[in-house]
Amino acid sequence: MTQALTMAVIVLAVIVAALVVAVFAIARQVGILYERIAPMGALILDAGPKVGEQAPAFSLPALDGRSVDIGKATATSTLLFFLSPTCPVCKKLLPILRSTARSEAAWLRIVLASDGEPAAQEKFYRQAKLEEFPYVLSTELGLAFKVSRLPYAVLLDESGRVTAKGLINSREQLESLFTAKELGVSSVQEYLKSA
Repeated sequence: MTQALTMAVIVLAVIVAALVVAVFAIARQVGILYERIAPMGALILDAGPKVGEQAPAFSLPALDGRSVDIGKATATSTLLFFLSPTCPVCKKLLPILRSTARSEAAWLRIVLASDGEPAAQEKFYRQAKLEEFPYVLSTELGLAFKVSRLPYAVLLDESGRVTAKGLINSREQLESLFTAKELGVSSVQEYLKSA
C-alpha cells in the first residue's frame, strides 16, 4: 500500500515538473510571437512632404462655406483625411473618425478632403451626415501631399508641420499616427525598429 502511494507521488511529481517546463516553453513562444506580430501602423508612402517638414499652405472653402486653413499655424493639430464617396474602406472608417473627433477634441480637428464632381461630393456629405467635419474639395491639396491611394491621412501639428502620415485601413492604423506624434517618430514601425 505504501509502495503504491509512493509510486503515485513520484508520478505526480514528474507530471508537475513536465507541466512547469511546458508553461515556460509556452510563455517563451508567446514572447516570440509578440515580437513577430508587432502593432501595424499606418503604411507610409514615400511621397509628398516628409515627416518633420512644413506642410504646403492652403486656405480652402469647405462644402458648408467655412474657410479651412491647412499648413498654417492653428490652435490644435489637424488630421487631414483623404477619402472618396466610392471608397468602401473610407465609409467604414467614418464612425471611427466621429469617435476620434469626440475623444480627441481638446487637441485635434479633423478635416475631410476629396476631389471630383462637387454635386456627387455634396450628396455624399449630406447622406453620410458629415456636417461636423470641414469637408474640402481640392485636387491641388491631394497633389501637394501626393495622395495616390485612399483612405490616406496626414497629421499636422499646431505649426503646420507633418508629424505623421500614411494609408489608413483601421482604427489601429489611425491611432498609430497619434502614437507616432507622441513618441516623436515618423511611424510606429520606425519606433519598433529602434527599440
